[in-house]
Amino acid sequence: MTDRLTYEEKKELPDSVFGLPERREYPMPDAAHVRAAEAYFRYCPEELRPRLAKAILSKAKEFGVDIESPTILSYAKE
Repeated sequence: MTDRLTYEEKKELPDSVFGLPERREYPMPDAAHVRAAEAYFRYCPEELRPRLAKAILSKAKEFGVDIESPTILSYAKE
């Protein structure tokens, strides 16, 4: 399993698996993608970071992924 989705694969995903569903960005359909979202978090626009951080933590819990990024943890508290 790779953390890269093709355009077609991404198009088929429901909005609910995206960290930012209204933009269909940061897809997290599995544990590998949760880790990828954590890695790419720094590219998220500042104003959307608290929402994305909460989404990452929620999906991490669902898939049993430990999120250790202090940045994500601090944004999730906002």
